[in-house]
Amino acid sequence: MAVIQLRRGSRSLFYKMTHNEAQFKECDFLMKKMVKNALLGKSGGEDILEEYKSEKSLKHCTRRQLVNILASHMTERHGRIPTRQQREKYALGIITLFPALKDPFSPKGYEHFYDAEKGTGYLAWRLKTISRATAKRPAKEPSVPKDQGPKWRRQATTLPEQLDGDYCREPISFLIHTPEEASVLEKMKMTLQYRQDLVHDPQTRADVFKTFPRFLDVKGLVNEDFTLLFGAETSSKLLNKWDTTFKLKIIKEATQLTPSTDLCRLLKAAERHPESDDWDSDMATLLLLLHLLPPIVGCKKRTKISPTDAADRMVLFHKSCSSIAERRFEVREGKQPFIIAVGRARNKIDTYYIAVDKQLIPCRDTSSLGAFDELFKCHYVFNLSYDESLVQLYTFLQTAVFNIDVTRTWVSPRVRELRAKILNDNV
Repeated sequence: MAVIQLRRGSRSLFYKMTHNEAQFKECDFLMKKMVKNALLGKSGGEDILEEYKSEKSLKHCTRRQLVNILASHMTERHGRIPTRQQREKYALGIITLFPALKDPFSPKGYEHFYDAEKGTGYLAWRLKTISRATAKRPAKEPSVPKDQGPKWRRQATTLPEQLDGDYCREPISFLIHTPEEASVLEKMKMTLQYRQDLVHDPQTRADVFKTFPRFLDVKGLVNEDFTLLFGAETSSKLLNKWDTTFKLKIIKEATQLTPSTDLCRLLKAAERHPESDDWDSDMATLLLLLHLLPPIVGCKKRTKISPTDAADRMVLFHKSCSSIAERRFEVREGKQPFIIAVGRARNKIDTYYIAVDKQLIPCRDTSSLGAFDELFKCHYVFNLSYDESLVQLYTFLQTAVFNIDVTRTWVSPRVRELRAKILNDNV
Protein backbone atom coordinates (compact mmCIF):
# COMPACT_ATOMS: atom_id res chain seq x y z
CA MET A 1 0.00 0.00 0.00
CA ALA A 2 2.86 2.38 0.84
CA VAL A 3 4.43 1.64 -2.51
CA ILE A 4 1.21 2.54 -4.31
CA GLN A 5 0.95 5.82 -2.39
CA LEU A 6 4.56 6.66 -3.24
CA ARG A 7 3.92 6.04 -6.89
CA ARG A 8 0.81 8.15 -6.78
CA GLY A 9 2.75 10.90 -4.97
CA SER A 10 5.55 10.71 -7.52
CA ARG A 11 3.04 10.91 -10.35
CA SER A 12 1.42 13.93 -8.70
CA LEU A 13 4.80 15.63 -8.23
CA PHE A 14 5.73 14.86 -11.84
CA TYR A 15 2.41 16.32 -12.99
CA LYS A 16 3.01 19.51 -10.99
CA MET A 17 6.53 19.91 -12.39
CA THR A 18 5.32 19.28 -15.94
CA HIS A 19 2.41 21.64 -15.42
CA ASN A 20 4.72 24.40 -14.15
CA GLU A 21 7.11 23.94 -17.08
CA ALA A 22 4.17 24.19 -19.45
CA GLN A 23 3.06 27.40 -17.76
CA PHE A 24 6.55 28.91 -18.08
CA LYS A 25 6.72 27.97 -21.77
CA GLU A 26 3.26 29.41 -22.36
CA CYS A 27 4.27 32.64 -20.57
CA ASP A 28 7.45 32.93 -22.68
CA PHE A 29 5.40 32.36 -25.84
CA LEU A 30 2.84 35.00 -24.89
CA MET A 31 5.51 37.59 -24.04
CA LYS A 32 7.36 36.80 -27.25
CA LYS A 33 4.15 37.20 -29.24
CA MET A 34 3.33 40.47 -27.45
CA VAL A 35 6.72 42.01 -28.28
CA LYS A 36 6.59 40.79 -31.87
CA ASN A 37 3.09 42.24 -32.38
CA ALA A 38 4.19 45.52 -30.81
CA LEU A 39 7.07 45.76 -33.30
CA LEU A 40 4.93 44.83 -36.28
CA GLY A 41 2.42 47.50 -35.31
CA LYS A 42 5.01 50.32 -35.31
CA SER A 43 7.06 51.94 -38.05
CA GLY A 44 10.54 50.43 -38.16
CA GLY A 45 9.59 47.32 -36.16
CA GLU A 46 9.68 45.00 -39.15
CA ASP A 47 13.19 46.25 -40.01
CA ILE A 48 14.32 45.27 -36.50
CA LEU A 49 13.00 41.74 -36.96
CA GLU A 50 14.66 41.46 -40.38
CA GLU A 51 18.03 42.67 -39.06
CA TYR A 52 18.02 40.10 -36.26
CA LYS A 53 16.94 37.35 -38.68
CA SER A 54 19.90 38.05 -40.96
CA GLU A 55 22.56 39.08 -38.41
CA LYS A 56 21.51 37.11 -35.29
CA SER A 57 22.14 40.34 -33.39
CA LEU A 58 21.13 44.01 -33.30
CA LYS A 59 23.23 47.11 -33.82
CA HIS A 60 23.33 49.73 -31.06
CA CYS A 61 21.08 52.10 -33.02
CA THR A 62 18.64 49.26 -33.73
CA ARG A 63 18.55 48.26 -30.07
CA ARG A 64 17.71 51.86 -29.14
CA GLN A 65 14.91 51.85 -31.70
CA LEU A 66 13.63 48.55 -30.26
CA VAL A 67 13.53 50.02 -26.73
CA ASN A 68 11.83 53.21 -27.95
CA ILE A 69 9.10 51.28 -29.75
CA LEU A 70 8.39 48.96 -26.82
CA ALA A 71 8.42 51.74 -24.23
CA SER A 72 5.96 53.69 -26.37
CA HIS A 73 3.79 50.60 -26.77
CA MET A 74 3.92 50.00 -23.01
CA THR A 75 2.76 53.50 -22.10
CA GLU A 76 -0.02 53.37 -24.69
CA ARG A 77 -1.39 50.19 -23.18
CA HIS A 78 -0.60 50.63 -19.47
CA GLY A 79 -0.30 54.36 -18.90
CA ARG A 80 2.61 56.68 -18.14
CA ILE A 81 3.95 54.55 -15.25
CA PRO A 82 3.66 50.81 -16.05
CA THR A 83 3.95 48.41 -13.14
CA ARG A 84 7.03 46.37 -12.35
CA GLN A 85 5.33 43.19 -13.61
CA GLN A 86 4.40 44.85 -16.91
CA ARG A 87 7.96 46.05 -17.46
CA GLU A 88 9.35 42.60 -16.70
CA LYS A 89 6.97 41.03 -19.23
CA TYR A 90 8.33 43.23 -22.01
CA ALA A 91 11.93 42.53 -20.96
CA LEU A 92 11.22 38.78 -20.94
CA GLY A 93 9.56 39.08 -24.33
CA ILE A 94 12.64 40.76 -25.79
CA ILE A 95 15.10 37.99 -24.88
CA THR A 96 12.57 35.31 -25.84
CA LEU A 97 12.07 36.84 -29.27
CA PHE A 98 15.78 37.73 -29.58
CA PRO A 99 17.67 34.99 -27.64
CA ALA A 100 21.10 36.32 -28.68
CA LEU A 101 20.37 39.42 -26.56
CA LYS A 102 20.09 37.37 -23.36
CA ASP A 103 22.86 38.02 -20.82
CA PRO A 104 24.19 34.59 -19.75
CA PHE A 105 25.58 35.97 -16.48
CA SER A 106 22.38 37.64 -15.21
CA PRO A 107 19.91 35.67 -13.02
CA LYS A 108 17.02 36.25 -15.44
CA GLY A 109 18.96 37.25 -18.53
CA TYR A 110 17.04 40.47 -19.20
CA GLU A 111 18.30 42.79 -16.44
CA HIS A 112 20.00 45.08 -18.97
CA PHE A 113 16.55 45.81 -20.36
CA TYR A 114 14.82 45.95 -16.98
CA ASP A 115 16.21 45.18 -13.52
CA ALA A 116 13.25 45.14 -11.13
CA GLU A 117 15.39 45.21 -7.98
CA LYS A 118 17.34 48.34 -8.95
CA GLY A 119 14.79 49.98 -11.24
CA THR A 120 17.40 50.33 -13.99
CA GLY A 121 17.82 49.15 -17.57
CA TYR A 122 17.11 50.44 -21.07
CA LEU A 123 13.31 50.15 -20.72
CA ALA A 124 13.31 51.81 -17.29
CA TRP A 125 15.41 54.73 -18.53
CA ARG A 126 13.31 55.24 -21.66
CA LEU A 127 10.14 55.23 -19.57
CA LYS A 128 11.67 57.89 -17.31
CA THR A 129 12.42 60.02 -20.36
CA ILE A 130 8.83 59.67 -21.55
CA SER A 131 7.56 60.47 -18.06
CA ARG A 132 9.68 63.62 -17.83
CA ALA A 133 8.24 64.82 -21.12
CA THR A 134 4.69 64.58 -19.77
CA ALA A 135 5.22 65.49 -16.10
CA LYS A 136 8.09 66.89 -14.08
CA ARG A 137 9.30 64.26 -11.63
CA PRO A 138 12.63 64.05 -9.75
CA ALA A 139 14.83 61.42 -11.33
CA LYS A 140 16.74 59.04 -9.07
CA GLU A 141 20.29 58.20 -9.97
CA PRO A 142 21.07 54.46 -9.78
CA SER A 143 23.29 53.66 -6.83
CA VAL A 144 26.55 51.93 -7.73
CA PRO A 145 28.44 50.05 -5.00
CA LYS A 146 31.86 51.60 -4.48
CA ASP A 147 33.59 48.45 -3.29
CA GLN A 148 33.31 45.81 -5.98
CA GLY A 149 35.65 43.59 -7.94
CA PRO A 150 39.22 44.28 -6.81
CA LYS A 151 38.16 46.03 -3.58
CA TRP A 152 36.59 42.92 -2.05
CA ARG A 153 38.79 41.07 0.38
CA ARG A 154 39.15 37.44 -0.62
CA GLN A 155 40.94 34.28 0.44
CA ALA A 156 43.49 32.68 -1.85
CA THR A 157 42.34 29.56 -3.73
CA THR A 158 45.71 27.81 -3.58
CA LEU A 159 48.08 28.97 -0.89
CA PRO A 160 51.33 27.43 0.41
CA GLU A 161 52.23 27.61 4.10
CA GLN A 162 52.07 31.24 5.17
CA LEU A 163 54.24 33.24 7.57
CA ASP A 164 52.87 36.09 9.65
CA GLY A 165 53.94 38.61 12.27
CA ASP A 166 57.59 38.49 13.29
CA TYR A 167 58.12 35.34 11.25
CA CYS A 168 57.84 37.48 8.07
CA ARG A 169 60.84 39.65 8.92
CA GLU A 170 63.44 37.11 7.84
CA PRO A 171 61.95 36.26 4.40
CA ILE A 172 61.21 39.95 3.71
CA SER A 173 64.82 40.86 4.47
CA PHE A 174 65.98 37.92 2.36
CA LEU A 175 63.78 39.11 -0.54
CA ILE A 176 65.51 42.48 -0.63
CA HIS A 177 69.02 41.07 -0.94
CA THR A 178 68.78 37.80 -2.89
CA PRO A 179 69.59 37.93 -6.64
CA GLU A 180 68.02 34.51 -7.35
CA GLU A 181 64.55 34.77 -8.93
CA ALA A 182 63.57 31.24 -7.85
CA SER A 183 64.21 32.15 -4.21
CA VAL A 184 62.28 35.41 -4.67
CA LEU A 185 59.25 33.52 -5.98
CA GLU A 186 59.38 31.06 -3.08
CA LYS A 187 59.55 33.79 -0.40
CA MET A 188 56.85 35.86 -2.13
CA LYS A 189 54.49 32.90 -2.02
CA MET A 190 55.13 32.44 1.70
CA THR A 191 54.30 36.08 2.43
CA LEU A 192 51.21 36.55 0.22
CA GLN A 193 48.77 36.74 3.15
CA TYR A 194 50.98 39.28 4.91
CA ARG A 195 51.10 41.32 1.71
CA GLN A 196 47.31 41.19 1.30
CA ASP A 197 46.88 42.40 4.89
CA LEU A 198 49.26 45.22 4.04
CA VAL A 199 47.40 46.46 0.94
CA HIS A 200 43.96 46.16 2.55
CA ASP A 201 44.95 48.27 5.54
CA PRO A 202 44.52 52.00 4.75
CA GLN A 203 47.37 52.82 7.14
CA THR A 204 49.94 50.57 5.45
CA ARG A 205 48.84 50.14 1.80
CA ALA A 206 51.26 52.87 0.64
CA ASP A 207 54.20 50.87 2.04
CA VAL A 208 53.83 47.82 -0.19
CA PHE A 209 56.67 48.77 -2.56
CA LYS A 210 58.94 49.73 0.35
CA THR A 211 58.33 46.38 2.02
CA PHE A 212 58.33 44.33 -1.19
CA PRO A 213 60.56 46.26 -3.65
CA ARG A 214 61.14 43.17 -5.81
CA PHE A 215 57.92 43.98 -7.68
CA LEU A 216 60.01 46.71 -9.31
CA ASP A 217 62.83 44.55 -10.67
CA VAL A 218 61.61 40.93 -10.89
CA LYS A 219 59.17 40.29 -13.71
CA GLY A 220 56.05 38.19 -13.23
CA LEU A 221 55.38 38.75 -9.51
CA VAL A 222 52.01 40.39 -10.14
CA ASN A 223 50.88 37.38 -12.15
CA GLU A 224 52.13 35.01 -9.44
CA ASP A 225 50.13 36.77 -6.71
CA PHE A 226 46.99 36.86 -8.86
CA THR A 227 47.35 33.15 -9.64
CA LEU A 228 47.60 32.36 -5.92
CA LEU A 229 44.46 34.41 -5.26
CA PHE A 230 42.30 32.97 -8.06
CA GLY A 231 43.98 29.82 -9.39
CA ALA A 232 45.83 29.08 -12.62
CA GLU A 233 42.68 28.49 -14.70
CA THR A 234 41.20 31.91 -13.94
CA SER A 235 44.57 33.63 -14.28
CA SER A 236 45.05 32.35 -17.85
CA LYS A 237 41.57 33.16 -19.20
CA LEU A 238 42.28 36.44 -20.99
CA LEU A 239 45.33 35.12 -22.87
CA ASN A 240 43.59 31.82 -23.69
CA LYS A 241 40.21 33.21 -24.78
CA TRP A 242 41.13 36.50 -26.42
CA ASP A 243 41.75 35.25 -29.98
CA THR A 244 39.11 32.50 -30.00
CA THR A 245 36.18 34.19 -28.24
CA PHE A 246 36.53 37.97 -27.97
CA LYS A 247 38.87 39.76 -30.36
CA LEU A 248 37.13 39.31 -33.72
CA LYS A 249 33.70 39.90 -32.20
CA ILE A 250 34.83 43.15 -30.58
CA ILE A 251 36.18 44.36 -33.93
CA LYS A 252 32.92 43.37 -35.63
CA GLU A 253 30.84 45.27 -33.06
CA ALA A 254 33.09 48.33 -33.36
CA THR A 255 32.51 48.50 -37.13
CA GLN A 256 28.84 49.20 -36.38
CA LEU A 257 29.56 52.30 -34.30
CA THR A 258 29.23 55.80 -35.72
CA PRO A 259 32.51 56.43 -37.60
CA SER A 260 35.00 58.95 -36.21
CA THR A 261 38.63 59.71 -36.99
CA ASP A 262 39.91 57.91 -33.89
CA LEU A 263 37.58 54.94 -34.37
CA CYS A 264 38.62 54.45 -38.02
CA ARG A 265 42.28 54.72 -37.04
CA LEU A 266 41.89 51.99 -34.40
CA LEU A 267 39.90 49.75 -36.73
CA LYS A 268 42.71 49.89 -39.30
CA ALA A 269 45.24 48.95 -36.62
CA ALA A 270 43.05 46.17 -35.20
CA GLU A 271 42.54 44.69 -38.67
CA ARG A 272 46.29 44.95 -39.39
CA HIS A 273 45.83 47.36 -42.28
CA PRO A 274 49.20 47.79 -44.10
CA GLU A 275 48.93 51.58 -43.96
CA SER A 276 48.44 51.68 -40.19
CA ASP A 277 51.34 52.87 -38.04
CA ASP A 278 49.33 52.88 -34.79
CA TRP A 279 49.16 50.40 -31.89
CA ASP A 280 49.43 46.70 -32.66
CA SER A 281 46.27 44.71 -33.34
CA ASP A 282 45.61 43.56 -29.75
CA MET A 283 46.05 46.97 -28.13
CA ALA A 284 43.95 48.61 -30.85
CA THR A 285 41.18 46.08 -30.20
CA LEU A 286 41.28 46.77 -26.46
CA LEU A 287 40.90 50.48 -27.23
CA LEU A 288 37.99 49.64 -29.54
CA LEU A 289 36.41 47.91 -26.55
CA LEU A 290 36.67 51.24 -24.75
CA HIS A 291 34.65 52.83 -27.58
CA LEU A 292 32.03 50.08 -27.22
CA LEU A 293 31.94 50.65 -23.45
CA PRO A 294 32.53 54.40 -23.12
CA PRO A 295 33.04 56.15 -19.76
CA ILE A 296 29.91 56.76 -17.70
CA VAL A 297 29.53 59.96 -15.70
CA GLY A 298 28.29 59.40 -12.16
CA CYS A 299 27.60 63.06 -11.43
CA LYS A 300 25.68 65.45 -13.68
CA LYS A 301 28.09 68.30 -12.94
CA ARG A 302 31.14 66.25 -13.88
CA THR A 303 32.65 66.84 -17.31
CA LYS A 304 32.02 63.97 -19.71
CA ILE A 305 35.18 62.23 -20.89
CA SER A 306 35.49 60.72 -24.37
CA PRO A 307 36.81 57.19 -25.08
CA THR A 308 39.88 58.77 -26.72
CA ASP A 309 40.70 60.75 -23.56
CA ALA A 310 39.98 57.71 -21.40
CA ALA A 311 42.48 55.71 -23.48
CA ASP A 312 45.29 57.82 -22.00
CA ARG A 313 44.28 56.51 -18.59
CA MET A 314 44.85 52.96 -19.82
CA VAL A 315 48.05 53.21 -21.89
CA LEU A 316 50.67 55.88 -22.64
CA PHE A 317 53.34 55.74 -25.32
CA HIS A 318 56.90 56.67 -24.30
CA LYS A 319 59.55 57.09 -26.99
CA SER A 320 62.59 54.97 -26.18
CA CYS A 321 65.06 57.74 -26.98
CA SER A 322 64.05 59.69 -23.85
CA SER A 323 64.62 58.73 -20.21
CA ILE A 324 61.96 56.51 -18.61
CA ALA A 325 63.24 57.64 -15.21
CA GLU A 326 61.96 61.15 -15.93
CA ARG A 327 58.59 59.92 -17.19
CA ARG A 328 57.86 58.01 -14.00
CA PHE A 329 57.35 61.30 -12.16
CA GLU A 330 55.10 62.78 -14.83
CA VAL A 331 52.24 60.43 -14.07
CA ARG A 332 48.87 61.72 -12.99
CA GLU A 333 47.64 62.00 -9.44
CA GLY A 334 45.98 58.93 -7.98
CA LYS A 335 46.95 55.29 -7.67
CA GLN A 336 44.99 53.68 -10.50
CA PRO A 337 47.50 51.70 -12.59
CA PHE A 338 48.12 52.14 -16.32
CA ILE A 339 50.53 50.89 -18.99
CA ILE A 340 53.60 52.74 -20.21
CA ALA A 341 54.65 51.37 -23.61
CA VAL A 342 58.29 52.11 -24.47
CA GLY A 343 59.49 51.88 -28.07
CA ARG A 344 60.46 53.65 -31.28
CA ALA A 345 56.82 53.99 -32.36
CA ARG A 346 53.40 52.81 -31.21
CA ASN A 347 53.58 49.80 -33.50
CA LYS A 348 57.18 49.02 -32.45
CA ILE A 349 57.08 48.63 -28.67
CA ASP A 350 60.09 47.01 -26.98
CA THR A 351 59.09 47.07 -23.30
CA TYR A 352 55.95 47.51 -21.23
CA TYR A 353 55.68 48.80 -17.66
CA ILE A 354 52.77 49.13 -15.28
CA ALA A 355 52.78 52.49 -13.50
CA VAL A 356 51.39 52.21 -9.97
CA ASP A 357 51.60 55.08 -7.48
CA LYS A 358 54.54 56.60 -9.44
CA GLN A 359 56.41 53.29 -9.41
CA LEU A 360 57.19 51.24 -12.53
CA ILE A 361 56.62 47.48 -12.56
CA PRO A 362 58.30 45.76 -15.55
CA CYS A 363 55.95 43.45 -17.45
CA ARG A 364 57.02 39.87 -17.94
CA ASP A 365 55.25 39.56 -21.29
CA THR A 366 56.52 41.53 -24.29
CA SER A 367 53.10 41.61 -26.00
CA SER A 368 50.50 44.33 -25.52
CA LEU A 369 47.87 41.75 -24.52
CA GLY A 370 50.21 40.30 -21.89
CA ALA A 371 50.89 43.78 -20.53
CA PHE A 372 47.17 44.53 -20.32
CA ASP A 373 46.64 41.18 -18.59
CA GLU A 374 49.10 42.30 -15.88
CA LEU A 375 47.46 45.74 -15.74
CA PHE A 376 44.09 44.18 -14.93
CA LYS A 377 45.62 41.90 -12.31
CA CYS A 378 47.37 44.80 -10.55
CA HIS A 379 43.99 46.02 -9.30
CA TYR A 380 43.47 42.80 -7.35
CA VAL A 381 47.04 42.30 -6.20
CA PHE A 382 47.36 45.85 -4.80
CA ASN A 383 43.71 46.45 -3.81
CA LEU A 384 43.15 49.28 -6.30
CA SER A 385 39.76 50.44 -7.56
CA TYR A 386 39.15 50.77 -11.28
CA ASP A 387 39.71 54.19 -12.83
CA GLU A 388 36.21 55.72 -13.08
CA SER A 389 36.57 56.29 -16.82
CA LEU A 390 37.50 52.62 -17.37
CA VAL A 391 34.96 50.98 -15.05
CA GLN A 392 32.79 49.63 -17.87
CA LEU A 393 35.75 48.11 -19.72
CA TYR A 394 37.26 46.51 -16.63
CA THR A 395 33.88 45.24 -15.39
CA PHE A 396 33.25 43.59 -18.76
CA LEU A 397 36.60 41.81 -18.58
CA GLN A 398 36.11 40.91 -14.92
CA THR A 399 32.74 39.24 -15.51
CA ALA A 400 32.75 38.08 -19.13
CA VAL A 401 36.39 36.97 -19.43
CA PHE A 402 37.74 36.17 -15.96
CA ASN A 403 34.31 35.28 -14.48
CA ILE A 404 35.17 36.95 -11.16
CA ASP A 405 32.31 37.86 -8.75
CA VAL A 406 29.82 37.66 -11.62
CA THR A 407 26.65 37.47 -9.52
CA ARG A 408 27.53 40.13 -6.95
CA THR A 409 29.08 42.83 -9.15
CA TRP A 410 26.99 45.74 -10.41
CA VAL A 411 27.29 46.08 -14.18
CA SER A 412 25.68 48.63 -16.47
CA PRO A 413 23.10 47.66 -19.11
CA ARG A 414 25.69 48.52 -21.77
CA VAL A 415 28.07 45.90 -20.36
CA ARG A 416 25.27 43.34 -20.11
CA GLU A 417 24.26 44.03 -23.71
CA LEU A 418 27.78 43.59 -25.09
CA ARG A 419 28.28 40.51 -22.94
CA ALA A 420 25.14 38.98 -24.41
CA LYS A 421 26.11 39.83 -28.00
CA ILE A 422 29.59 38.36 -27.76
CA LEU A 423 28.84 35.28 -25.69
CA ASN A 424 25.57 34.42 -27.49
CA ASP A 425 26.93 35.11 -30.96
CA ASN A 426 25.97 31.71 -32.33
CA VAL A 427 22.48 31.51 -30.79
